[in-house]
Amino acid sequence: MTNCCLIDFKEMLTNGFKIGNAEVESPHSIQTATAQMAQIIANVASSQYGGCSADRVDEVLEPFAYKNYQKHLVEAKEYIEDSDKQIEFAQKRTKKDIYDAMQALEYEINTLFSSQGQTPFTTLGFGLGTSWIAREIQKAILQIRIEGLGKEKRTAIFPKLTFAIKKGVNYSPADPNYDIKELAVECATKRMYPDVLMYDKIVELTGSFKAPMGCRSFLQGWHDEQGQEVNSGRMNLGVVTLNLPRIALESQGDMNLFWEIFHEKVAIAHEALEFKVERCKQALPENAPILYQYGAFGKRLKPQDSVDELFKGERATVSLGYIGLYEVGTVFFGPNWEGNQAAHDFTLEIVKQLHDYCQDWEKESGYHYSVYSTPSESLTDRFCQLDLKRFGKVKDITDKEYYTNSFHYDVRKHPTPFEKLSFEMDYPKYAAGGFIHYCEYPNLRQNPKALEAVWDWAYDKVGYLGTNTPIDHCFKCGFEGEFKATARGFECPDCGNHDPKLCDCVKRTCGYLGNPLQRPMVHGRHVEISSRAKNIGEGM
Repeated sequence: MTNCCLIDFKEMLTNGFKIGNAEVESPHSIQTATAQMAQIIANVASSQYGGCSADRVDEVLEPFAYKNYQKHLVEAKEYIEDSDKQIEFAQKRTKKDIYDAMQALEYEINTLFSSQGQTPFTTLGFGLGTSWIAREIQKAILQIRIEGLGKEKRTAIFPKLTFAIKKGVNYSPADPNYDIKELAVECATKRMYPDVLMYDKIVELTGSFKAPMGCRSFLQGWHDEQGQEVNSGRMNLGVVTLNLPRIALESQGDMNLFWEIFHEKVAIAHEALEFKVERCKQALPENAPILYQYGAFGKRLKPQDSVDELFKGERATVSLGYIGLYEVGTVFFGPNWEGNQAAHDFTLEIVKQLHDYCQDWEKESGYHYSVYSTPSESLTDRFCQLDLKRFGKVKDITDKEYYTNSFHYDVRKHPTPFEKLSFEMDYPKYAAGGFIHYCEYPNLRQNPKALEAVWDWAYDKVGYLGTNTPIDHCFKCGFEGEFKATARGFECPDCGNHDPKLCDCVKRTCGYLGNPLQRPMVHGRHVEISSRAKNIGEGM
């Protein structure tokens, strides 16, 4: 199986596809288009592991919403003589169609189950379309998320939303879509999503602009034989993650020994990644028709074709992950090394060496290797628990009972957003295959401009930024804010309620949101949520 991907919805919705015994033609309305998207997502998620994303969904769905508009315009001309009122009528009806279609998509994604028995890990990227239809799609996505799911207006867990910010489009008040950015800020203060993608920085780091595959995996810029930039329809072939804290602990503070073990473990990781690639190449197009024969991966293969046609030539990515730079720095420089330039340079050199290895492997193999700042899912816990048994309690490393994800700042120190981002901003240059930055905030509902100020400050500094802010809600007493972490889980600080039926408790635990009171499934595994989940979630 392949890992995460950007589904080529434009190709599939334009040219039709097949699921099971049904030949599906190109939709004639946005309602049908979003219904087809939900079916595609369910089938793709059942044919791979990891996340699946829809890139530029506002622009992809625009032509189908325009068909709605044309139908309503024809209808208006039958009953209305004034041409301006005809257009007004058609636009009003189309806006309603758009809202209904996007609301249906949100509900369908949250009620879908893949063959693995879990909700597909889905991401919608949007924000760059400037036509009135694209703007309406963007606004509908955000308004529906703000509204919430069901009678109780719960926070939707899926799809993850990533909103693109671009100067000249929506960055400043003079830009045509600035009002939608303001809506995105409001949405983030109330529902944590959307995360934001800084257009220029993403292009600088990855070579082209696109949404992540799943929560944070990024394709690199790539052009086909005709010189056309291609993002959608590409995928990842797998990830192997290095346990950097273990290497540091094994070295016992000897820098030379650290590098010796490091190079040895990287070689083992390379072998594992090569094995993953070879296994993916053994698939036949008929093993996953939705991916290989009906357009999800872009180019449509024939039954006798090799799936490697979609992988080789650097079209797919292969990811070398890592965890625990903070703990590595602590072994060599102590627990307060964030302001130590030598420590910063050392940890940055680790990521650079991983990057250099990937470039060498790419030249040797023809497959694109990249460094992935792993979401780690359960690895923040699992790796640490294994090392706790092996090395015992080591202060500020294993005694925390979790490892800090990738390049992130030690969350126990509660840095300001500006301190945190300034510390982390250098690492994605060498880890362009996957990265995200998070900042912790108090309740921002009454002060959305504070969040916008961070987004604006970060625009030229980081590519991908998430918001962690308390959005828990108790239906028993009406409390809104942050639930209290206790030994038995999260509970309302006012009335002690921890019944999942009587509250909406949402935390970020692996790049996506999750309800810890309902023990979310993450890529086939239950995430164990404990009193340290706030730290783990932010670090991830």
